[in-house]
Amino acid sequence: MADSTIELIKSKLDIVDFLRGYLKLVPAGKNYKAVCPFHKEKSPSFMISPDRGIWHCFGCSAGGDVIKFVMQYENLEFYDALKILAEKAGIELKSIVNRDFHAHNVLYKALEAAKEFFKNQLANSPESRKYFLDRGLKSETIAEFELGLAPAGQDVLLRGLLKAGFNVVDLERAGLVLKTDRGTYWDRFRERLMFPIHNHLGKVVGFTGRVLPGRESDKVGKYVNSPETPVFQKSKILYGFYKTKNDIRQNNSAVLVEGQMDFLMSWQSGVKNIVATSGTALTADHLAALRRLADSAVMGFDADDAGIAAAERAVDMAGASDFNTKVLMLGGFKDPADLAEKDPVKLKEAVASALPAMQYYFYKYLNALRNDQIIEKKRGIRMVLSKIAGLSSAVERSYWLKELASLTAIEESALAEEMSSVKTADVGIGAVKAETPQDPILRKDLICQRIIALSLNHDELRGLTEAYLEYFPPLYKGAAVKLLNASGVDSEEVSAEGLSSAVTLISLRSSLDAGEADHKKLNAEFQDLLRQLKIEFLKEKRQKVRLAMASVKNEEEESKLLEEHRLVDQELQKL
Repeated sequence: MADSTIELIKSKLDIVDFLRGYLKLVPAGKNYKAVCPFHKEKSPSFMISPDRGIWHCFGCSAGGDVIKFVMQYENLEFYDALKILAEKAGIELKSIVNRDFHAHNVLYKALEAAKEFFKNQLANSPESRKYFLDRGLKSETIAEFELGLAPAGQDVLLRGLLKAGFNVVDLERAGLVLKTDRGTYWDRFRERLMFPIHNHLGKVVGFTGRVLPGRESDKVGKYVNSPETPVFQKSKILYGFYKTKNDIRQNNSAVLVEGQMDFLMSWQSGVKNIVATSGTALTADHLAALRRLADSAVMGFDADDAGIAAAERAVDMAGASDFNTKVLMLGGFKDPADLAEKDPVKLKEAVASALPAMQYYFYKYLNALRNDQIIEKKRGIRMVLSKIAGLSSAVERSYWLKELASLTAIEESALAEEMSSVKTADVGIGAVKAETPQDPILRKDLICQRIIALSLNHDELRGLTEAYLEYFPPLYKGAAVKLLNASGVDSEEVSAEGLSSAVTLISLRSSLDAGEADHKKLNAEFQDLLRQLKIEFLKEKRQKVRLAMASVKNEEEESKLLEEHRLVDQELQKL
């Protein structure tokens, strides 16, 4: 898509009017603010600049233009988001020559054709249909989720799609065929039961193939997924989400299971607010998509060792993302599909009575309290403390700490002290606010942004800021000079684009903070910010001296560096 087309679409849309369809906006000077939809908060930290056509959240650091907003809010790929905006702007994308857009559409069409091919193959194979029926699936469910069969033969699908007019290169890009060392092409899926994977809009983007019963061996994987392609990123797609997202929203809860059969059997049993990870690891993007629809998550993973480990990691990630997290207790059944097949009513009851995650951890790790060995007791308690420490909510952390104190007869203060020394449960990038990787926000950046923003809102602070310009990094020194009309020169280290972005960000921050009226409190905060800025500056200076000392080659230079180090330390001690 040509940049000019993207800019034309954006120019036709007023970002404020568009976002009003999603958020309740409140004027903030020449900008607007709202409660951020991408992380849980009570006070607005989401700012919109109509002049620049951008948004930024100061709570989770997400930001971008109107296209980025639709991508994140609707969990869409770039081209799908662009289509929505083009329609809203009254621009006909079909009239635009666009190789990338056409290439994506070709992949969607190839995958759709493959799905129809697999469906027809299953319809003509009573033996393969019997597997699904014997597992408990009804014909209606098989049809609803468009299950299929990849037949034997190295290139049956390939020949069929070539005959339909598709190009072999496009079929390889769609993940449907693979190129051999000899330069020939084979079907990726052969002799497998096929589960189409749909994206948020219901388009087929990939497949999971299960080896046919009786064909299992150590040489082939039981399940094979499509590879990563331009339209299929496993870290973003949840199986069945396109069907169940409204049920998840209505129930304010999502049930997560591992495999397609777990999903299908549970869905068929009446558990409609469900998704599956298709055997892949749960990711922050998965959780972000669910968090916009629900506050609660129920983990329904397999009862084997691998499933238990996956469930624990998922629970920790969801807890760090501020979900009310629960664990589905299977009561001796090996997985949700097994329970659904044997007793569908009991499955629904188990979902309704799922165990709160921390109670599950108490049950799992506090059995060690029955052991007389103090080392075993300490190990169990420390494991639970690491889980409590990983929760995003301070209220929840306090509640479960009290519960742990009651159960263990250990003083809450002692547990709190112990918790401060344990490693938080490893949750990867679980927090929802990390759904879109952002550049790390350094403490110094936040201090500088706040100082300049306060100075913009309070004229009496501008002189103090100007007096501290030497302690600002080049980027923020340039932003202060531009925004406050302070005296200073542009730094060659800062690009015009970087400076413009910083100026916009600080302007939005000043709009967000406008109206703070407690001048005594603001002055105290401002003085502390200036002190912290100088501390950060001196720490960096000390570090540079230490690095220089490591490579010094003569005593005279070493003596100078030692004296400089001593003086910096003295200044730090005064602060």
